[in-house]
This record gives sequence, structure tokens and C-alpha cells, in this order.
Amino acid sequence: MVTIADVARHAGVAPSTVSYVLSGKRSISASTQARVQDSIRTLGYHPHAGARALASNRSNVVALALPLRTGMNVPVVMQFAASVVTSAREQDHDVLLLTADEGPASLERVAASAMVDGMILMDVEMHDPRVPTLRRLSQPSVLIGFPADATGLTCVDLDFTRAGALCVEHLATLGHRSVALIGAPQAVYERETGFAQRTLAGFTTEAVRRRMDVTSRSCEASHTAALHTLTELFTERPALTGLVVHNEAALSYLLEALRRLDRQVPRDVSVVAISPDEIAERHDPPLSSVVIPADEVGRQAVHLLMSKLDGSPTPASTLLPPRLAVRSSTAPPPH
Repeated sequence: MVTIADVARHAGVAPSTVSYVLSGKRSISASTQARVQDSIRTLGYHPHAGARALASNRSNVVALALPLRTGMNVPVVMQFAASVVTSAREQDHDVLLLTADEGPASLERVAASAMVDGMILMDVEMHDPRVPTLRRLSQPSVLIGFPADATGLTCVDLDFTRAGALCVEHLATLGHRSVALIGAPQAVYERETGFAQRTLAGFTTEAVRRRMDVTSRSCEASHTAALHTLTELFTERPALTGLVVHNEAALSYLLEALRRLDRQVPRDVSVVAISPDEIAERHDPPLSSVVIPADEVGRQAVHLLMSKLDGSPTPASTLLPPRLAVRSSTAPPPH
């Protein structure tokens, strides 16, 4: 790792001079500043957060509030978190990860400590108790997700309402008339988590509009739960030929349960997933899917927060349009 001492030796100055150039605390001649900056670029030196803060009166740290809760698919959630961290580092910011499910108290504590310049929130609920606190705090914030009332907030996410509808459109175009949504574990719906609620709304509205036979189920990620859910669905709806799965953790269990029930994909049942590409592609057969663009959402969240920190105008709402990737798991229904 390149240090201030390395930069000083390369530039032929004292380490204190490099610190003064970084902090702006003392007047340094233009020629010396240029030499130091050239050495910084040549050596690839990145000042740590404390040094940056001296120059900007900021901490150069952002908080990522990601409460780990029942029913969350942690590997997928961490894709969003990794994107936020990577994008923040590209903007010379570090990330303070808040994983405790403390609601508004966590935000108030961090804001009062002056540890962070801004906040990014995940796992946003339709009636999220953290929202009133965000509106009071002086630190800017961005939500990955949309509450029911987003007035005065900056939000970014995949358009999950449209994603649910797009899955139905795809199955309807193939000729399916009876479809079901298998969603997240029940705890996710009980919290009224925004992405799950919006997907269900888009799926149901589009299916009803097309006068399709439609139902939905939550599902835990286990062999037993998957088999029970599918057995119940096929018993109640023998004509069911299309499944939309918005539950990455349960996908493998559901596909195995279909095999145990002697339902071949896509000969007997077509399956569309709402998931990251790499998850959809690794199954047999590879699943048609609406892609969850975790990397893009994370980058957008950081970009919006940096714009707010710089005082630049930012859109209140950023909805990324869903993209359907058609693979081998969907086909016309059996005749």
C-alpha cells in the first residue's frame, strides 16, 4: 500500500508537506503542489478517510442501513451491498454497514455521531418506520426501494410492479391461462416489504386484466415447503401451467419438487424467475427471468447520494425498467 511517506520521497518533499497539500491547511507553492499531485497520480496513492475529511470538512463515509431480517435472501442482498461499497470507493468514500434491525434509532444514533455524510437504506417497507426520521435528519439519504409515500425522498429500484406484469405478459403470449406467483417467505409480506408487495400487485393486476386464472403463495426455502406449496397449487388448480417465482432461495427446492411431482419444465409447467442472471442461468433447464440488476441499482444509489452531497439536483424517483431474458424454462402450455 502506498503511503504519504512514499509520496513524499517520490516528490522530494517532507511528509508534512504532502499532508498540507491534501488538507489545504497551509499555503503551499503552486510548483510544489503540482509535484506532489503528480507523485500521487503516478504512485496511485489514495488518501484515507481521515485525510480526505480534513480537506472537505466531511467524513467521506456513507452509511448503508441493511437490517438483516427473517426471510431475506442474504446472498442476493449482499450483491446490492457490494455494488454500493464498490461504487462508493470509486467516489473516494468508505461505507459503514448497519445490519442491526433497530429501525429509526440506528439512523438517529449514526446521524448524531457525525460519522457519516449521508445514508443509503435497503429493505424498504411500504410503511417504513425509518422514513419520518429520514425526513428530519440533515444528512442526505437515498432509499433502494419505495415506501408507499415517497414524498420528499430520493428512491431508486427496479420497477418491480412492471416486472411482475412482464412475467405474466410473457406467459400469456405463450398461451398460458392459469398462472401462480410463488413469492418470498411469509415474513417478508407481513413486513410489507416494498419490492415483494409491488411485484405481487403488478403480477395480479396484469393477470386479472387478461382474465387469467391467477393465485399466489408465499414459500419458505426448504424441500418440505416447496413440495407442500406445489402440491397444494396443483390440487386446487389442475389446469395450472405457469409459475412465476420471486424467491431465489426457494428456486432449487421448487424445481426439485416439480420433478418429484412428475411435472417437467417446460413441457408441463413453464417457470419464470425474478432473479439475478447468474442464479437463473445455473438451473436445469436455465430459467427465463426478469433480471434483478443489483449492480446497477447500487451504482445509481451511490450516484444519487453523491449528487445530493454536492448540492446537485437529483430526481426523486428512479425506476429501472425490467428486462426479460427468455431461456429454456418457458414454452406454450401442453394441449
